[in-house]
Order: sequence, then structure tokens, then C-alpha cells
Amino acid sequence: MIQNKINFTLSGKEKRVMLTILVLGSFTSLLNQTLLNVAIPELSEVFQIELSSAQWLVTGFIMVNGIVIPITAYLIGKFSTRQLFLGALLIFATGTILSAFSPNFTLLLTGRLIQAIAGGIMMPLVQTVIFTLYPPNQRGKAMGMVGIAMTFAPALGPTLSGWILQHYSWRMLFYIVIPIAVINIVMAFFFLQNVTEKTNPKFDLSGVVTSTIGFGSLLYGFSMAGNQGWDSTSIIATLIIGIIFIGLFIWRQLTADYPMLNLRVFTNKQYLITIGIVFFVALAMYSVELLTPVYVQHILGHSTLQTGLVLLPGAIIMGIMSPIAGSILDKYGIRPLVFIGMTLVVVMSYFYTTLSTDSSLVVVSVTYTSFMFGISLMMMTAMTFGLNQLPRAMSKHGAAASNTVRMFSGSIGTALLTTIMTTQSQSYLPKLQEKLPKEEAFRHANVLGMHDAFSIITVAGIAIFIITLFLTKKKEI
Repeated sequence: MIQNKINFTLSGKEKRVMLTILVLGSFTSLLNQTLLNVAIPELSEVFQIELSSAQWLVTGFIMVNGIVIPITAYLIGKFSTRQLFLGALLIFATGTILSAFSPNFTLLLTGRLIQAIAGGIMMPLVQTVIFTLYPPNQRGKAMGMVGIAMTFAPALGPTLSGWILQHYSWRMLFYIVIPIAVINIVMAFFFLQNVTEKTNPKFDLSGVVTSTIGFGSLLYGFSMAGNQGWDSTSIIATLIIGIIFIGLFIWRQLTADYPMLNLRVFTNKQYLITIGIVFFVALAMYSVELLTPVYVQHILGHSTLQTGLVLLPGAIIMGIMSPIAGSILDKYGIRPLVFIGMTLVVVMSYFYTTLSTDSSLVVVSVTYTSFMFGISLMMMTAMTFGLNQLPRAMSKHGAAASNTVRMFSGSIGTALLTTIMTTQSQSYLPKLQEKLPKEEAFRHANVLGMHDAFSIITVAGIAIFIITLFLTKKKEI
């Protein structure tokens, strides 16, 4: 039987055990977010389906994740820490086992979507628990440990899957996760304690319906726009429906006596600035993680394993720097971190616009690693600083809102920048074909398209850098 008694006086050791359990759960969940990205072409061949259909293993995961996240503030108030975390782990394990042993694509996709439900619950819950466990001047380091999961896991996913696919079946991508999930469940059952308070909020059916349709439509529209084109009638209609229902969701949350997601967190100016930073950082991170492999494989002509090795130092540096950046936040505040981080991201974005069809893998890896180093200084620290500005009772709403923004910016960024790269490449191609052989012209056109995409990131980075000048010194609640 799951215990519901809340423990408000945990020792330092008990907190560290709790943190270990939370980080392990987050890491496993977020690793799966990108673990299948490299495997899509192989899975389309294995199940003899179109590449666009296989892509739903990624698109569907993102959609369900984005739909669940806004509801987590309600779930955190409705269930105890143990009930919700163990429930999420069991859901995740179920989805993983179903995917690992699925005999057809339908069951594989079903397993992925079940995994995504757990992933949507996990991150806002973990952040809320940490904000309950630790005072403001210790949250940076604790959230930095969670940042290992949030930044290192998605960055590691393509590298790990590239290596696994070179040596084993695609099922190994799920087999390796099952024992980790089981260990996490056992640890959580024996050592996880209840620290969040059950407030038994009323179930807001209209809020759930409008958020599901609104967020689901927008995520679908942005995810599929790269394949179908922004002028596609179905994409335009889907985005319009999403915007209408998001508008209804916002109206409902602002007028309801007991909102499912309290959007008044955005009235805090410092929190709002950090949301802008989180939006850009997630957009930049997911975009560079997508465009760099495309560049290395399709333009430079290297294998998936070589691509994984190019990305690996960036993943490692993010894992190392996340807790270090958190400690710097606790001691010196947010401003030095975002100033240095934004400078690195802007400079490296510009450097991406100088890469050519014959750049060395060392240069690409150094550029990518430096870019991710800048990201690692800001991703969790900006989110932590922003949540520190809110009263503790609002932290679950702030965590759900910031994670929703993170999911959307990643989806919007990858769709938008992929479209820019593709469209601009096509516009450059005719003139290049007049001067170069067909294959060489294609490669040069794609490089120029990539340059345009990273020019957008550079300009956006400069704009966000200006906004960061309005950040104050850290404020303790």
C-alpha cells in the first residue's frame, strides 16, 4: 500500500536519495525523447512503411508529451508524490515493454505514446518536488542535477542509438531501458517520500479539452509543417484550430475560480523574462541537435556512428556543466551565466554560418560542443531562477508552464528552421546547378540553406541577449 503521509523534515541523506531517484527517472524518460530519432529510417524498412509514417514515433511522442504537461499542475495537487511518481514510472515501464516486444508498427507506436504520457508527468513533478525539498539558495545545484537529465539525456540519445544500431537490433533501444526503469520503480517504492501537498483541486473538464485540442493541434501542425510545407491546407487549418482552442484555454484559466494551470505566473516580470530565455534556449538546442546530424551525414557524407561521435563531446559537456552551473547560480545569481551562455550561443551560431562542404569533423565537433556549453549554462539555471521568483504554492504551475514552453519552442524551432533550410536550399539550387555538377550543387545549396537557418538563430540570440539585461539579482522567496 502506498503511504500518503507527508514528510516535511527530511535529513540531508534522505534528500540526496530522493534527488537520485528523481534524476534517474527524469534521465530515463528524457533519453527516450531522442533515442529513436536516428532509428526512423531503419524502422520504416523493418515494418515496410513510409518514412513519414515512421516519423510518428517522434512526432506522436512530442504531441502526447505536450498535451500532458499542462495538466500536471492539477495532477500534482490531486495525487501524493509517491502515487504520481510511481504511477508515471509504471506507465513508462509498460510503454517500454510494449515497444520492445511489439510485433508490428501499431503496437510500437502505442508503446511510444504510453511512454510519452509518463514523460509529460515527470519533469514538472520533479521540479515541484525539488522546490519543496530545498530552499532558494540550494535549488540551483539540485536543479542542476536534474539538468543532467534534461540536457544530457536528449543530447546523448542520438549518439547512443547510432552506436546501438551499428551493432544490434532496434529492439535493443528499449531492452536497455527496461532494467533501469525496474530499478527506479524499486528505489522509488522503498525510498521516495511524500513532500508535495494534496490540495484536491476540482477537475476542469473544459480546461482539459481545450488544452488537449489546442496544444495537440499546434504541436501536430508545427511537427508536420517541415514535411508537408507551411502552405499546406491541412497544416494551416490545424494551426488555426490550435490557436483558437489555445485562446479558449487561456480565457478559461484566467476566469476559472480554480484554474487547472494558473497563468497568472506570467504576470511576474522576472519569471516572464526567464520564460523568454527558456523558449530561445530550447529552440536553439533542439534545432542544433537536428541540423548538425543532417549536415554531417547528408552534406559531409559521414555515417551515423561518426555523427554520434561528433555529438558526444557536446552531450558530455552538458552533463558535466549542469550541476556546476547550478552551483554558480546559488552563489552568484543568474546574470553571469546568461551573459556568458548567450555570448557563446550567438558566436557559435554565427560560426555555423561559416561551415562549408569540406569542413573537418573536428571543427564541427568543437563548434557544436561550444554551442552546447553555452546552452548548459542557461537551460536549468534560467528555469530555476524564474521559478524562484514565484511563491511556493505557485511553483507547480510555474513548472508546468515553463515545461510547456520548452516543449513548444523545441517543436516550433525544429519545424521552422528545417523549413527555412529546405526552402532556401531549393532557391539556391538552380543557380548552383549552372556552375557545378548535380551532386556538388545539391551539397552547396544545403550548406547555404543551413547558413540561413543559423543566421536566424544568431539574430534571435542577440535579441534575447538584450532582454537578459533586465534580469535582476537573484531573489529568494
